[in-house]
Formats: sequence, structure tokens, C-alpha cells
Amino acid sequence: MQQLTELVARARADADGVGTANPRVIPIRPALPLTASEEEVARILQICNACRYCEGFCAVFPAMTRRLEFGKADTHYLANLCHNCGACLHACQYAPPHEFAVNVPRAMAQVRMQTYQDYAWPPALGALYGRAGLTVALALAGGLALFLVLVVALSGSLLHAPLAGNFYAIFPHNFLAGVFGAVFLFIVFALGMGLRRFWRELSPASEGQPANGAAAEATRDVLRLKYLDGGHGEGCNEEDDRFTLWRRRFHHFTFYGFMLCFASTSVATLYHYLLGLQAPYALTSLPVLLGTAGGIGLVIGPLGLLWMNLRRDPAHGDTAQRPMDRGFIALLLLTSVTGLALLAWRDTRFMALLLAVHLGVVMALFLTLPYGKFAHGIFRSAALLKFAIEKRLPNRMQLDAD
Repeated sequence: MQQLTELVARARADADGVGTANPRVIPIRPALPLTASEEEVARILQICNACRYCEGFCAVFPAMTRRLEFGKADTHYLANLCHNCGACLHACQYAPPHEFAVNVPRAMAQVRMQTYQDYAWPPALGALYGRAGLTVALALAGGLALFLVLVVALSGSLLHAPLAGNFYAIFPHNFLAGVFGAVFLFIVFALGMGLRRFWRELSPASEGQPANGAAAEATRDVLRLKYLDGGHGEGCNEEDDRFTLWRRRFHHFTFYGFMLCFASTSVATLYHYLLGLQAPYALTSLPVLLGTAGGIGLVIGPLGLLWMNLRRDPAHGDTAQRPMDRGFIALLLLTSVTGLALLAWRDTRFMALLLAVHLGVVMALFLTLPYGKFAHGIFRSAALLKFAIEKRLPNRMQLDAD
């Protein structure tokens, strides 16, 4: 309430200064210089703004029509609003080989990568996005898994009498909770700090944020992956002009598989600390059922996305980022495969070996989350929230049907 009162008072003071002998001077923040990739997005959007053939395809084009010029914040916002579905590229009359060379998916992908680096926390680690490739991901997972295998081998035996699935006989509960808990908190803090900086640059509060229903709409769009339907419900373009909904479906398998695994861990934590029920849990217990369903989703989804990534037209997006995409997909797939293998053979003499390998892969996935492909979901969700808020504001351009 106090902030609202201050804003009203400031607005009145600004209005009172108009036409007086000593008008109030409102400072204007100087425009930040654009990088080459940002300039390319601005150039392309100027052309798109004049054409508007793709206006109904996704959220990018309605948001674009609210602007006549595109500064740094605008390019960052619209690039993260883009879902890289490829529909606009195939529909565009100015796409290569036309002299205008309009390629929205590629230009947006290059700026998205830049935003991940620019908003990384701590800033010095932003360079890791450029190194988060498949080789690095596999080497990190293999190195951590090997380290834990050696720890188990030195402290006992990799092959042992069946332990009825008691993982804590190999690694104590407090050790696992402490190590993975600390890494998880760092992930949340690092991504939160980056998201905070990104959101402040977009400045959605400048218009008073009439956001009634905006959060709910953005959440629905995120959960449904609305803008992976190509704008017409038939899906994305992958290899050619044909539409397909499989990219959207594989994303759903991946996202909900990840969330089910997270729910499994959360329920197991409640079981342990609130109910005093300690692992191992029965195969019919809620944590195991959630984890099994999530693991299956994280096999189907990443396998499908990897298959589509290998076959996708190079004109769709930035091919330089494919190693990062594949590295993240590979870690998700390895996490699910090793987790399901551990569940299947947890009552055998190979449990310690499988546990060490699985924990090494999970740790590699956790360590790369703030500085890899995972960030795209965080920034894209924020962009969708801004779009939902922006739609509820008066359109000053009065150039579209909003």
C-alpha cells in the first residue's frame, strides 16, 4: 500500500510539472548497446512487424506488435518467449534464400543462449554454458560414478551379500542428505538469482501489473506446452514442412517424468522425517511408484527428443547449441536408466555397484542444471508470465487487435 501511495504521488508530481516554468525532468535510462545477435533479432522483428503473416503462430508475434523498436530487454524477452517450433520459418516469404534472410528460430536461439550466460549466477560461471556439451556431460557423469565406485570398493566390496535394498548400508542417510541437499539449495539459489536479474530487466512492474489471472494463464501455458503446437494445433516443423506433435509429446514425457521423480524424493523425505518410515520402501509404496513412473517418462521423453534432435533441419535454431542440448538429454536418460536398473536389482549382490553409478550420474545432472539446457525452462516460464501480464495492459501502439 505504501509503494502504491508513493507511485500515485510521484505521478501527480510529474503531471503537475507539465506546462509550468520549472517542469520536472524525468531521467531516461540510456539504451544499452546491442550485441550482434541482438541486432539480428531487432532487424528481423522490424521486418516481421511490417509483414505480420505469422501473427497467430505463437506468443512472440502478438508481443512483437506492442513494440516499434527492440532494445536489449525486448530482444531478451522475445527470444525466451520463442519455443523454437520452426513454424514461422517455413511460412516466411522472406526466409533464406531471400535477401532479407529472415530466420526467427535461429536468431532467437542465439539470443537465448546469450541471456543464459548474461544472467548466470555467479556471473563468472556463465561461460560454462558454452562448455556444457555431450562430451563434458558424459565425462563428468563417468568421473563421479567412477569416484563413488572406488569409494565403495575401498570401504567394502562392490559385490556383497544381498542387503534387501538397504541403500544406507552403503552410503549413510545423513551423508546423502547433506551432500545432495547442499547441491540442491545451490541450484535453487543460483537459478533464482539469475531469474531475478532477468525479471528486473523486463520491468513488468512499470505499468502497475494488472496481473489478475496472469499467473494462472502462464502456468497453464507452461504445463500444456501450448506454443509447441505451431499456432494451429498440428505441431512443430522438424525435418521439413510436415507438422508433428511428437516434439511436444516427448517434452511432456520428459517434464512430467522429472516432476514425478522429484515428487518421489519429496514423499520419501516426508516419510523419513515426519512419519519415521525409513527406506527401503516396498515396490507398491508411493515413493517407489512415483519414481518408477517418472523413470519411465525420463526414458521415453529424452530418447524421443534425442532422436528428433539428431534429425532436425539445421536451419531450425542454432546448431552450435546442439552439444548442450544433447548433453542435458543424455544426463536425464542416464539418470533414469541407472535408477530403474538400481530398482530392478536392489535386492541382489550388485546393488552397491549400481548405487554408486546412479549417484554419480545424478550428481553430474545436479551440478550442470544451473549452467545447461535446464535454464531454458526457467527463463521461458518467466517470459510467458510477462506475456500474460502484458496482454492485460492497454496497447499503446494500437496496431493490433488486443
